[in-house]
Amino acid sequence: MSVAIVSFLVFGTSQVGTPGPANMVLMATGARFGFWAALPFVAGVVLGKQLIIWPIGFGLMELASAAPGIFSALKWMSAAYICWLAWKVANMRLAVGAVRADPPGFLAGLIVHPLNPKAWAMIVAGFANFVTPGTPALQATAVIAICLLALQIILHPIWTLAGDRIAQTVAGSSAEKYLMWTLAALTVLSVFFVLFGGGSA
Repeated sequence: MSVAIVSFLVFGTSQVGTPGPANMVLMATGARFGFWAALPFVAGVVLGKQLIIWPIGFGLMELASAAPGIFSALKWMSAAYICWLAWKVANMRLAVGAVRADPPGFLAGLIVHPLNPKAWAMIVAGFANFVTPGTPALQATAVIAICLLALQIILHPIWTLAGDRIAQTVAGSSAEKYLMWTLAALTVLSVFFVLFGGGSA
């Protein structure tokens, strides 16, 4: 009775580190507001995944089996929210040197993963594929939670920093709007990839 930690870490790295709605939003936030100003938002995104992991670990998916219609509706509502964020990203301008609006804060970041269908898919796959049947719920959930927290602390800031660095190159140039539209398009595509296929968080 255990969790395959090494295998799960490899799986988690492939999921947390690759493009998905959360990473696209982090990159766009870093591009728009800068790395340091975005850190409270990053912290919220990191901790927000814990709001999914623990309920799933203690049996939320059993409720999903009993009421599939509710969870299907929540999935599409979540996808709509992520697409709305993508629309906002597409219309952002980096405005280096100008007065910037306030960056999104910790609470705004906290709801990104609970409304991210990719995060749900990844966590369910983690419990289903890397936890030995019969493992106590507390043990399994704590291991999954700690592993993902560690990966997010490392990988989410990298995406945010990448947005910051890219912005410094393209802000104010003709390439700026294409960058923001590309980030938005990748966000939407990543959502639809999960809804109709499967993928990273």
